[in-house]
Parts: sequence; structure tokens; C-alpha cells
Amino acid sequence: MSPFQYFEKQEPTIKKKYDALRSFFYEKQKAKNVAKEYGYTLPAFYSLTKEFRTSLKSNKNNGDDYFFKSVKAGRVPLNDSDELNALIVGLRKRNFSVEDILSISNSKGYNISYGYVYQLLNKEGFARLERRSKAEKITLQLPPKIQASIATAWDETNEKFQTSSTGIFSFLPYIKKYELDKLIASSSYPQTKTINRLSSILSFVALKMSGIKRYSNDDLWCMDRGLGLFAGLNVLPKTAWLSSYSSRVTRAMNLSFLQGMHAIWKKHNLLSDTCNLDFTTIPCWGEDEHLENNWSGKRNKALSSILTILAQDPDSGMIDYGDTNVLHKNESAVVLEYLDFYRQTPEEQSNKLRYLVFDSKFTNYENLGKLDEQGIKFITIRRRGKNIIDRVNLIDKKDWKTTRVECSGLKKRTIKVFEENITLRGYCDSNGKSKELRQIIITGHGKIKPALIITNDFSIKTDKVIRKYCRRWLIEKCISEQIDFFHLNRVSSSMVIKVDFDLTMTILAHNLYRLFANEMERYSALSDEKIYEKFIANNGSITINDDSVTVELKKKRDLPELLEMIKGFKNYRYSWMGNKYLNFSPSSTT
Repeated sequence: MSPFQYFEKQEPTIKKKYDALRSFFYEKQKAKNVAKEYGYTLPAFYSLTKEFRTSLKSNKNNGDDYFFKSVKAGRVPLNDSDELNALIVGLRKRNFSVEDILSISNSKGYNISYGYVYQLLNKEGFARLERRSKAEKITLQLPPKIQASIATAWDETNEKFQTSSTGIFSFLPYIKKYELDKLIASSSYPQTKTINRLSSILSFVALKMSGIKRYSNDDLWCMDRGLGLFAGLNVLPKTAWLSSYSSRVTRAMNLSFLQGMHAIWKKHNLLSDTCNLDFTTIPCWGEDEHLENNWSGKRNKALSSILTILAQDPDSGMIDYGDTNVLHKNESAVVLEYLDFYRQTPEEQSNKLRYLVFDSKFTNYENLGKLDEQGIKFITIRRRGKNIIDRVNLIDKKDWKTTRVECSGLKKRTIKVFEENITLRGYCDSNGKSKELRQIIITGHGKIKPALIITNDFSIKTDKVIRKYCRRWLIEKCISEQIDFFHLNRVSSSMVIKVDFDLTMTILAHNLYRLFANEMERYSALSDEKIYEKFIANNGSITINDDSVTVELKKKRDLPELLEMIKGFKNYRYSWMGNKYLNFSPSSTT
């Protein structure tokens, strides 16, 4: 092809516009003639001249020529790049990580990548951020000018964004499988015009399951769009909204919700024939004139606090019941209140409650007699006074029997036991006649003080009784987890009803962790905090399409087991996320 042929065939549109407009404005030709010569209709040519005049007056091309635009090398710069760069640099000066910066930037409407943040920080001369402790992360504060968006219902826009809370989406299949979403939606909990009941409760659950220290540290988590999407919102509500919401909750609402969960656990055979009961003390840090003094084992002293009962299944680890409205005058009757709660759901023979296990101070002997009258077997321990110890020391060595009891880790321990039938003052039938109890005295080698287990079950084997009581320590371990991971002893209010709602949300979050752990048999003995650190604490990206939400998790040592476990939950649709499917995939980056 010759140069003449090239120019003969090529007629760019921009050149055609240039020649036509030059003939009209510069050479002063009539519009009708110019339009005919260059193939325009007369109205189209007038529209072209109007566009050209407007462009010159408004200078909308930022000084660039209308026809001959200057070409800049490199990528197209982001909109508001100066403001964005200043935001990133300012956050890094306050020791925010790249993941934190991405979460904040996404909440402000900037769709950027890890690479952009990394390259900018590298260019500005920032060194790699040193590993921060949990205490240091909690104290991070955003600049005052950075405000989180107002929480609203998710608008179902197709997009992709980064989040530091991808792992928490692993719990959504369990919420769907056990129909907890339906339970929440049909509950009597309050809702607002902007945020419905399901999103409201899931907002509290998201914070509980993410190990957020306390709701008052709301600078970062209320900007994470991943946590917001978990609850069907753009971002989570702020502290003021959370506090206002909990002020509208009553004990009747919490009790009704606990009963709904209780029915679900029984339906799925997650409650065995045994239940462990125990008290825990929740300290109060505000006005305490209306509170009683209770012993706090965590602080080894008595203090103004809220006495709380928890009921746990020893096999599944599920917490079945909780109540913060326990006073000294009705403390002993709590065991009967729990029995009434349990029996409000129709019992089947396969999951009928048979044993209650608790320590010596949980109730009195009169209530033990009432439990026996109602056909409930109990296993508890007797307080050791000086006279009892002296009597145990007088037992002939020949009368002691040696038995082996199963311990944790499939191991067994050898102990000495002595059994006898006894009567206790106050333990009577409905006619006031004293009844016998089975007492098992346990001792080991050396200077170990004897333990005295009493029960009204005379048929169960000795080693089974001891094993059942030893498993009561599981609830003490569970309470310790509630304090350490869910921060149960750091309540945000001295109002008992607000603490009761906080406890109910803690129970829901704990049970979701147990459902997750029980699905992964090798990890079923791990605490909630360990499960969080191994599987849930992860970041990545979320891609929203027309029919699905894809959660892309960063590479992690235990990620393959997590992905393998949730493969079976692909067919669930989530109404609070636009009725879309939820997919999980591994990311190609760490």
C-alpha cells in the first residue's frame, strides 16, 4: 500500500469534524453547504457546532485541546488521588496496617488494591509495620475528620471490595442450616425503619464472633464493609445505635429467644441426657447501689456484681440457658427454674433430660428432694467440714476400693473410692420423710483431700458417676472462655437487662462456634478463641455478582480444612444478602 492509498482510504471521524467546523467558523461557509459536503444532516451539524462552543466556554477538558489532546504516559490516575494518598499516609503514621487501611478506604468509597497501598507506602519511605499486640490494636484511634458511613440496608450493588473479616462468613451456612435466621426474624426483638430485626441481631453477633474488645472501640470495625455485609448492611451501626437498641430489649424477649434456640438444639439432637449448671459473676463498673456482692473467682474477692447462671451440655458444648436476674434470696431455686425452662419444649424419649450436675453451693438439700420427686437424677458434691474429714480418716483401709476412671486424652487414672448410703437433713420426700442418698468418697495418693460426691442414682456404675461429675469442669472452662474471648466480665452497662441481652448474644455466638467446631471433629475440643485464631481470623476480598457472593480468603495454614468443610453448604441462599448464593475460594496471595 502506497502513502497515497493509505490517506485515500482513511477518513477519521475526528478529522472530519475538524474540517467541517473549520469550514464553518474559519472559512465562513454556510452551514447547509458544509453539512452536505461532509455528510451531516443540518440538525446534526448544528448540534456539533453547539457542542464545540460549549466545550470552549466551559473548558471541560481541563485545558486540553478539543481535537489534539495531550497523551500522558502511565496509568490513568485515580479520582481524588491526592486526597486518597493523604488518607493512606495519615493512617500509616498512626500504625494502621494495610488491611485496616483498605477497610477504611473501601468504606469511604475508594476501590483500591493491596498493591496500590503497598507501592504508595514504599514510595513515601515507610518501613514494614512491626507486629502489633492486641492491646496496641485496641488503642488505635482514627483521625477525627474520618467518620464512618451511616448504617443502612445493603443496596445489592455488584462490586468487589477488600475486608479484614472474610472468615466470619464461615458461620453463615450454620445460621442457615439450623434456621437461626428464621428464629431471629420471627422473634420479638425490636427493629427500626432502616435496620430490620435480622440485621440488628446479626450486627451484635458479628461483633461477638470477631472478638471485638468492647463496643465503645468503634473507630475501625464500623468501617469494615465485610462485617456490614455479614449482617445485610453497608457497614455495622455505631456504638450509640447498639446501646440504644439494647435499651429496648426486655427479659421476656431474651427468654423467648433462648426457648427458640433450645427447641432447635433438641430437634437436631444436640442436647444429651445430662446438663452441667454453674454460676458466674459479672462485675459492674458503674453505679452499683442496686447490686449485691458476689464472689468473683477471677479476681479472688467479693465485689458488686451480677450473678449469672449458665447451663451447658457436656457432649456438644452448647450453652442451653442463661439468666442474669439471680439474687441471693432465689439463688437456690434457680435449678428448678431451669427445669421449668427445659420442659416448656415437648420432650422425646431420645433426648429426655435425666441428669443435672452442679457443685455444692448451687442449691440446698430441700431442692434436691424436689428434683428427686420430679424424676431428675442429680450429681453434686458435698461440702467438707472438719467432722466429715475426721470421719473419712477413720474408715478402715480394707473398705476402700480401687477403680480406674477415664480422663481426657483417652487416659485413665487410678483412684480409691468408698461408697455408702446416707441421709441429710432437709433431703426429704413430699411427706417430709427422710430419704437416702448415695455417697461416693474419692481420694488419691498422698495428701489429696477427699471429695464427697452425692447422687440419687443408685444404679449407675461408680466410675460413670465420677466421670459425669468431672465433666462438670467443662462448664467452668466454658465460663473462662466467655470471659476471655467474649469479654463477659466487661459489660458496658450496670443495667441488668442490658447485661442479660449481652449474655444472650454471647450464648448465640458461642453456640455457633460449637456448631463449627463439632463439624471439624479433630478440632472439637478447641476453645472458641483458638477456633477464631486458626480459621476465622482472616482477610481477603468479596466479589458480589448478580446471583452470588464470592468470599476470597487469604492463604493460611488451616485454610484447606476450612474450605473442605464448607463445600457442602453451596445450595443455601441468604435472604439478607439479596437471596444470593455464598461461595468460598482461596486467594492467590497471603
